[in-house]
Amino acid sequence: MISNLASDWSMHLSDEFQKPYFNRLDSAVMQAYLDFPACVFPNKNDLFTAFNACAFSEVKVVILGQDPYPTKGYAHGLCFSVPSDLTTLPKSLQNISLELDSDIGKPLLGNGNLLRWATQGVLMLNAILTVHEGKPGSHASLGWGQFTDAVIGLLGKQEHPIVFVLWGAFANSKKALITGSQHLILSAPHPSPLSAYRGFFGCKHFSRTNKFLQSIGSEPIDW
Repeated sequence: MISNLASDWSMHLSDEFQKPYFNRLDSAVMQAYLDFPACVFPNKNDLFTAFNACAFSEVKVVILGQDPYPTKGYAHGLCFSVPSDLTTLPKSLQNISLELDSDIGKPLLGNGNLLRWATQGVLMLNAILTVHEGKPGSHASLGWGQFTDAVIGLLGKQEHPIVFVLWGAFANSKKALITGSQHLILSAPHPSPLSAYRGFFGCKHFSRTNKFLQSIGSEPIDW
């Protein structure tokens, strides 16, 4: 599994790969892909897209999701993002677009592929990296949470400031892993239709992220 992970991330996470839980996780995920090749998302080749598109040393922002879209053709390894060929955006992504427009006057145009964010230093991380079709949270018990908690903790200890964008109760439960006071933590309700009106709309996380990045001499994100 880790053969698909970029070398800089592999180096920083090498200790994690030696732990017993990761061996169990690796076996379970590979078996799931073997048993249900058309029903485990994202495609195996896209499993570590979030990492491979955003080098460890280049991380400026972390956006944390829960698990991949469980609908065929939607998940491609970046939280909240969908492939360019999808003509209808998931409702959470529609709400993200609405907030972008309200905040910075720039809605998502054309498609919902957020790879362009990742290549600018935004780690689009799902806490659980795989899912079975039609079964949200189905791979939550495999061990992904321990792995991504380690990733968040590792980034939280970095000396250079990082913006952590936490939408929803699940993402906000990870605050304790972010130990450095130099970081900016932005919290809001989830952009799903059930909660977006409780404070996601109007949170202005996109402009606040860029103001912080500029304040530390870093390039803002072209959202």
